[in-house]
Amino acid sequence: MMTDKILVTYASRHGATAGVAEAIGKSLAEGGAQVDVLPMREVKDLGAYRSVVAGSAINAQSWLPEAMEFMRAHRAELAQKRFAAFMVCMTLAMPNAEKYRDGVAAWMEPVRALARPVSEGLFAGVLDLRKIASFSDRLKFRLSVAMGVWKEGDHRDWKAIGAWAESLRPLL
Repeated sequence: MMTDKILVTYASRHGATAGVAEAIGKSLAEGGAQVDVLPMREVKDLGAYRSVVAGSAINAQSWLPEAMEFMRAHRAELAQKRFAAFMVCMTLAMPNAEKYRDGVAAWMEPVRALARPVSEGLFAGVLDLRKIASFSDRLKFRLSVAMGVWKEGDHRDWKAIGAWAESLRPLL
């Protein structure tokens, strides 16, 4: 039985995307909506929700595998609901990130092929080298930081995230 509830669901590797999802959920709740914020792996059924906001961290220019699995598993249901999508990636934390924005937006294409978002949010993430498990990835990021490609730290723009979440209220 469908209610007026909104689901904000996410796939996160190191917590940055989870934090963005929580902020989106909080904003939607402040707008008067009933909201559940859950990791995608905990979502079994979308029947209770009027709308879904789904987001993923980006790894190698793609949504995380569990995020794409969620999209495929719920494709039919998502087509029947108001749906918005967001992603969190470090490319948007680079100097001159605006010139990469169209390229980053293209990484949403596999998601768009499964469900049509009423809105898309693209946000910078967090670079914490201590949380990168793979030695080779950690080394690549260290070199990138040394060359000035990225800076370590939290690059999430809470104002932009809040503004996007507010813009969703009338759409969902």
